[in-house]
Amino acid sequence: QVQLVESGGGLVQAGGSLRLSCAASGRTFSNYGMGWFRQAPGKKREFVAAINGRGFRQFYVDSVKGRFTISRDNAKNTVYLQMNSLKPEDTAVYYCAASGGDGLALTLAAYNYWGQGTQVTVSS
Repeated sequence: QVQLVESGGGLVQAGGSLRLSCAASGRTFSNYGMGWFRQAPGKKREFVAAINGRGFRQFYVDSVKGRFTISRDNAKNTVYLQMNSLKPEDTAVYYCAASGGDGLALTLAAYNYWGQGTQVTVSS
């Protein structure tokens, strides 16, 4: 079992920045690829970014490329999402998730463990 707790959400103006954190407890953190997803009201949960277990491979959805950066600190059992140049359309509940292996996981179905989510609201 892996327990995930997100933090760092909040209200920010368009163009601003936020850094989300996700602290993991349980088994060896580096054994898990990690991802960030988001869900806006009335919409399906969508993939945002992923990082492999050792942290040297990342992947992003096109809408956040160049603005968001996913990283991880395996010594601290934590994954981060640095979000810059935020737009109102980035408003959503953001979830971190741990996949079933240490590779790069790009689909919702590949993730077995989920955090409770943290709200990000970007005002125009």
